[in-house]
Amino acid sequence: MNRAVITVNDLNLWYGQSQALKHITMEIPENSITALIGPSGCGKSTFLKTLNRMNDLIPTVKITGDVRYNGTNIFETEVNGLRKEVGMVFQKPNPFPMSIYDNIAYGPRTHGITNKAKLDEIVERSLRDAAIWDEVKDRLKKNAIGLSGGQQQRLCIARALAVEPKVLLMDEPTSALDPISTSRIEELAIELKEKYTIVIVTHNMQQAVRISDCTAFFLLGELVEFGDTEEMFSQPKDQRTEDYITGRFG
Repeated sequence: MNRAVITVNDLNLWYGQSQALKHITMEIPENSITALIGPSGCGKSTFLKTLNRMNDLIPTVKITGDVRYNGTNIFETEVNGLRKEVGMVFQKPNPFPMSIYDNIAYGPRTHGITNKAKLDEIVERSLRDAAIWDEVKDRLKKNAIGLSGGQQQRLCIARALAVEPKVLLMDEPTSALDPISTSRIEELAIELKEKYTIVIVTHNMQQAVRISDCTAFFLLGELVEFGDTEEMFSQPKDQRTEDYITGRFG
């Protein structure tokens, strides 16, 4: 197992009175894909959003425990700095209503990069890394909203990559896509793990088996089981994991 890039220790999270995460402890290995699986409402997306402090935006949230990124407590880190390192791709593609080029250049510009040659280079590299450069290179000035759903999602991945994060969080990035676009994104994730650490929430267990190195199974806010994907799907240690992956519930 690669070294841990994110270490979570006894993480608890409440929305008001309701506890959404209970005593979560796990280590997310570098340059690998970690899948978060479990039925709806079990805490996977809440956990994912905690890793780059997206839950900070919700006023009633209370968090205890420890989350460290490369050894540093994320709750004591400047949040924009954290989000530059730990990027996020959402369930529904959400391109900004501006040109393809400006979508990608947006992040680097907010971090103070204004040199056109440098921006050109970042835009091309990010679109290439997201496997969409060849499809859009002749229409960079066109509005990103005109792209297909699958292209929009790859554009959003490129936009996340443009600020050079180390970790990419993906919240069900293929749930709104057709099978062909889904397999494109899956292939892309496998390529990207050479450079990035990926954490992906998925409802699709076949997807977890196809692309992830490790899998975490969440149930009712608890982490039931975490380990090597192949092992978990062939020999789950917990009866609840077995019931879920064989389709007895969830």
